[in-house]
Amino acid sequence: MQNDAPIPVSAPAAAVEPAPFAAARFIKEIGRGKDGARSLSREDAQLMYAAMLDGRVSDLELGAILLAMRIKGESVEEIAGFLAAAEASFTPLRAPTGSYAPVVLPSYNGSRKMANLTPLLCMLLVRRGVPVLMHGVTHDPQRVTSAEIFSALGLAHAQSAAEAEALMAAGQPAFIPIAALAPAIARLLGMRTILGVRNSTHTLVKIMQPFAQPALRLTSYTHPEYLEMLTDYFSHAAPHDRGDAFLMRGTEGETVANARRAQRIDWFSRGTRTVLVEKQTVAEDLPDLPEGRDAATTADWIREVLDGRRPVPEAIVEQVEHCVDVAARIGR
Repeated sequence: MQNDAPIPVSAPAAAVEPAPFAAARFIKEIGRGKDGARSLSREDAQLMYAAMLDGRVSDLELGAILLAMRIKGESVEEIAGFLAAAEASFTPLRAPTGSYAPVVLPSYNGSRKMANLTPLLCMLLVRRGVPVLMHGVTHDPQRVTSAEIFSALGLAHAQSAAEAEALMAAGQPAFIPIAALAPAIARLLGMRTILGVRNSTHTLVKIMQPFAQPALRLTSYTHPEYLEMLTDYFSHAAPHDRGDAFLMRGTEGETVANARRAQRIDWFSRGTRTVLVEKQTVAEDLPDLPEGRDAATTADWIREVLDGRRPVPEAIVEQVEHCVDVAARIGR
């Protein structure tokens, strides 16, 4: 006899909410003002930042942490812990095998007063056979971003890590928005629009290493205190197996050499610091530069440089040569 009784259907499993993170003891340490605050250990910094990335910190506590760190300033141990958590929050990329280690080119500032030539640096390196990953924001209401210049050049942004890997394998410039590369990091970066000030994440995205293998990171700073802190980090706290780094004062925050006055570039390799480029005075003869700073004008000028109709600024030529040399050393 056939049994027509309905078959019970199990209710869908409820989504498991991440366990809230109790941040009070951390805020108590870092939230006592510039003179009274104490820095976290590397382990505590990694634990707290991982919880922030996971969305386990309440909005109230998150705001308190970001503003406390903004006032106190990050220690080397805190930056090391934050960075370890940040890099663990997304799947690392694989660069194509070849003679050169990949170059990581962060672009989060864009330009406000002069043309943004970071895309030119990227494309010159790619022409030399060096795989380059540029990551950054796509839009800034007051600046011209590298993403906008790539779009004006007709170069599409990678929408996933797989697309970025494919572009590098094909010998093409690979720009990936931070929202596609590391969504959790992008969320914390976006807190600037809510709080009105930058936070530690803006430093992390400029120094993070998104590859599984060793790479050359081009990094920059905008304030003197960050030169001291980042020099200490790359000299003593950065894992040697992650590759090397160049550190320079940013050109409006970007990691491309200033065409009018080349900045000092320090090379950090396995804890050893080497000066590659000394600080230079303003050039007597101003280089041939774009007449405007908008994306279309800058893209047209970059095309003319790549076609050989305009010279590459000498400071960028020198920067490219150092990048190629060190990428080859790491690749060996």
